[in-house]
Amino acid sequence: MTAAARGDASSLFATPKTVAEHRADGSILLRSPDPLRDSARCIGDWLEQWARQTPDTIFLAERGNVEAPWTTVTYAQALRQVRAAASWILAHGLSAERPVVILSDNSIDHALLALAAQHVGVPSAAISPAYSLMSKDFDKLKSMIALLEPGAIYVSATKPFAAALAAIKPLHQAQIVSGNADDADALAFRAITAAPETPDVATAFAAVTPDTIAKLLFTSGSTGTPKAVINTQRMLTSSQQAKAQTWTFLEQGGDLVILDWLPWSHTFGANHNFNLVLRNGGSLYIDGGKPAPGLLATSLANLKSVMPTVYFNVPRGFDMLIAALRSDEALRRRFFGEVKFAFYAGAALPQNLWDALAQLSIETVGRPLPMVSAWGSTETSPLATDCHFLAERSGNIGVPIPGTELKLVASGDKLEVRVRGPNVTPGYWKAPELTKQAFDEEGFYLIGDAVKFADAERPERGLFFDGRVAEDFKLNSGTWVSVGTLRVAGIAALAPLAQDIVVTGHGGDEVRFLVFPNVAACRAHAGLAETAGVNEVLAHDNVRAAIAQGLTKLKQQGANSSGHATRALLLVEPPSVDGGEITDKGYINQRAVLTRRADAVARLNDDASAEWVGCAG
Repeated sequence: MTAAARGDASSLFATPKTVAEHRADGSILLRSPDPLRDSARCIGDWLEQWARQTPDTIFLAERGNVEAPWTTVTYAQALRQVRAAASWILAHGLSAERPVVILSDNSIDHALLALAAQHVGVPSAAISPAYSLMSKDFDKLKSMIALLEPGAIYVSATKPFAAALAAIKPLHQAQIVSGNADDADALAFRAITAAPETPDVATAFAAVTPDTIAKLLFTSGSTGTPKAVINTQRMLTSSQQAKAQTWTFLEQGGDLVILDWLPWSHTFGANHNFNLVLRNGGSLYIDGGKPAPGLLATSLANLKSVMPTVYFNVPRGFDMLIAALRSDEALRRRFFGEVKFAFYAGAALPQNLWDALAQLSIETVGRPLPMVSAWGSTETSPLATDCHFLAERSGNIGVPIPGTELKLVASGDKLEVRVRGPNVTPGYWKAPELTKQAFDEEGFYLIGDAVKFADAERPERGLFFDGRVAEDFKLNSGTWVSVGTLRVAGIAALAPLAQDIVVTGHGGDEVRFLVFPNVAACRAHAGLAETAGVNEVLAHDNVRAAIAQGLTKLKQQGANSSGHATRALLLVEPPSVDGGEITDKGYINQRAVLTRRADAVARLNDDASAEWVGCAG
């Protein structure tokens, strides 16, 4: 690690500290020795603060296309519109029992409406647009609406959401609000924000407490009715206070600029990134692109327009970014020269991507770009641990944040981790039994993940994510398969042909992979034209040979039966939203894929099948 890199870390972050208590029952308690300092009463206090102190600073910005100028809203303008919209919310009797539901993607209107509801003690619930725009049966959307019984439903425009709105119409009595002023079948959001503020807004704002419900965020469950996680004001403000105590540069002044696409229907984009900007008086440029075919170009054009202070993304986004930086020297020099550090979350980052980004940075500016991460869930709002130091390799999720305790409990040959603190949810909306099942007898949230120490003698060196306890399984030999660890290693070994991997082999003698291919990379490797169909691409000898070589490479890295796969089946059909196989962030739900694609697993296990690719070694 270079001196320059160490200097960057010391100027950006607090020194990691952890106290470990080994208990008589064998469990280990981990906590920060630094107490959590007082946090804001509610997130509305942040908006009020910056509207007073820096009224003309840009709070939010967006643009309809990469040729258009950015439309901006300052903190003062945002507060005025939030108060106006809050007047309408109060006048129409919205409450926790009649919340605001938002079906559309990130936008200025989306942010202002959510903030308006939260300003006066009414929860907002952002629902992934995929459930409205990509679903064929709308079953999950209908279950969410039936659970919430909203008083208002916002869409950016009614036409794209027409089928979804028709499907849920019998389930609610909400006012439909549209961001498109020309929609005759909805109330224009512009009309709401143009209305005068009423005196009851100040009264309702003053009545908001840390225990007031701010949001209802849905988990990405694979079956049954989705769970609505209660997010209180305390959860959101304590999470950001802890972040400020670990990312110390936030308290040292200077501009905080974020360019972000991560959806506000998930805790990473909403509670971590959006609230980071709001808590610290920064500017959030809403990226209309994302790491997906046809949309990456928008993200890259926006990146050329607005270089962020901190760069946030998920592993798939970093994969696509690295390829773009390699081909654009000007963007590469600006990116590595201006971004303070990069932050990855949402899923483990394969080591090959970590190495590639570090090497590109060294070649460009003479030092590796600091890479950090964190860990948590929707139920922990989301921060529970933070890797605010320069880890030696990918996968370190850091140490407990101030105010949060971790309990590590033996589970087979792993350490199951549980979480307790002010950032943890009080439970699930209208689901008392699920709430009861989610906590142990000491009030620790059962998050379902496993961790391992980077160095058991020095807990301040952080923890590594060690997979989902429920995803791991045993082979017939009795050997445990660590699905999370093997998935990441498999993606790296099959790079760049594998976009994601589902690990199977339950009850068998060998591990096997279902592979969601990177079709563009496979097509290029096969030397086929862009018009070549998916079936032709995946059946190509060059692709199959490369997959076989990748499996061999993985076997050489982990020769025991649980450390590599003997076969791989390339999946033609992309992951399904309706089937719960994938989230907006591109994270694959292992259990849902295995359940939904039992036929693919059967073909993978069929010795006579010619579809699967075997390990070459």
